[in-house]
Amino acid sequence: MTSERDPGQAERTENDAEEAPEGAGGSGAAESGESTFTVLVAAAANFGIAAAKAVAGLVSGSSAMLSEAAHSVADTVTELMLLAALKRSERPADDEHPLGYGPERYIWALLASVATFVGGGIFAVYDGVHTLTHGEEVGSPTLSYVVLAIAFLLEGYSLRTGLRQATGEAERHGVRFGRYLRHTPDTAVKAVVMEDSAALIGLLLAAGGLLATQLTGSSAWDGVASLLIGLLLVYVAWVLGRSNAQYLVGRPLPARMRDGVREELLGVEHIVAVIELVTLVQGPAEVMIAAKVDFRDLSSAAQVEASCEEAERRLRQRYPQIQRVYLDPTPGRAGG
Repeated sequence: MTSERDPGQAERTENDAEEAPEGAGGSGAAESGESTFTVLVAAAANFGIAAAKAVAGLVSGSSAMLSEAAHSVADTVTELMLLAALKRSERPADDEHPLGYGPERYIWALLASVATFVGGGIFAVYDGVHTLTHGEEVGSPTLSYVVLAIAFLLEGYSLRTGLRQATGEAERHGVRFGRYLRHTPDTAVKAVVMEDSAALIGLLLAAGGLLATQLTGSSAWDGVASLLIGLLLVYVAWVLGRSNAQYLVGRPLPARMRDGVREELLGVEHIVAVIELVTLVQGPAEVMIAAKVDFRDLSSAAQVEASCEEAERRLRQRYPQIQRVYLDPTPGRAGG
């Protein structure tokens, strides 16, 4: 059988692009390196910002600033966990883990979302409620404004780095940015983009709370800002936690890509039916395929072996993210 793809292959690949973010990936090493840089930039920015916000919050007495400090601390912890996720998931398969360590990135990313929920969201909600019910003594907000302005610039740069990677990936896979961000299995980049976006919104809320408190003399506005920051972080933590949990439980390729896998298998000589197909996304550039296939009754052992090799070649050519292919020759129950 010729190694060239049939004339309709390019068109089918373009149709698959809409679903590509699920397990999409070309060079896993390149994407991992880019993700690591994105997370490092975010961690460095948040570490410095957290200390500055804490000092400004203590000086001004602003609960919104203290909530923002907790937000940045939670983000820093989150990024450190994401770095651990990226590094540990890159380890090669061994005897104890024959399918590799890819899913471990989702365990650490899930823990990172918990850190955002507890360290940032819950603290900010509590601090906002406490301010609303007990009030607070407000000091000079000047330092807070300076810190917020610097933090906005640093967070903006970090977000720009994450957006650049996410936008590039979306363009590479031929999908809209919003769709890529919702469905990408690279949850590290998704976390950076969402958390930095939430950070910028939180900075604006904190500044608004400080200004309203300064103009009215009522600390209630600062409490409201802190409460809103907390609710925003709870939402981000829920979205990221849910996304990582889905991949830990086991998520298949999208329906259109599963149909493409079936199509490639049925296009191989001697394969007459795909009885059962299982697909599993194990990482941003790591997908496993397992299928029970029916071969022609008169196919020899050599022909079956050659067909299995051809099927794996075709699948990896069409979907580079497929790393493992397991085919089980099974007597046809679906019309062989």
